[in-house]
Amino acid sequence: MFRKIFAMMLSATVLLTAFGLQSTRAQGVTDARATDKIRSSVGKIGVGGNARVDVKLRNNTQLKGYISDANQDSFTVVDNKTGARNTALYADASSVKKTSRGVSTKTWLIVGAAAIGAVVTWIIIKPVLCDGGAQSRGPC
Repeated sequence: MFRKIFAMMLSATVLLTAFGLQSTRAQGVTDARATDKIRSSVGKIGVGGNARVDVKLRNNTQLKGYISDANQDSFTVVDNKTGARNTALYADASSVKKTSRGVSTKTWLIVGAAAIGAVVTWIIIKPVLCDGGAQSRGPC
């Protein structure tokens, strides 16, 4: 008797997981917060040709371009290459990142630090290795 009940429960569990029955949920407080966060990000970035963004939607679609219009419920991203206009709801967006043209300030700082490091190393290390020109090998 116990084996029959156990076998039926086990087969029911396997069938339910095989068909992928998932629980559904309504838009909760966390979704509302995420929507407000996306809306504030778009507001900070602004609208126009300089408002270049990279938008990821919840359905794994990615939009690149600039924000041409921002309403209460949605915003419009215009693709730079094709000029296609895509309207996205704030609730459908999972992340909005500001992108920029050219080299970032962080990259320029790294390049500058590397150049200064090379110059300082050349000024300090070369006299130590060359010993006033007495050696004929090495970087002298």
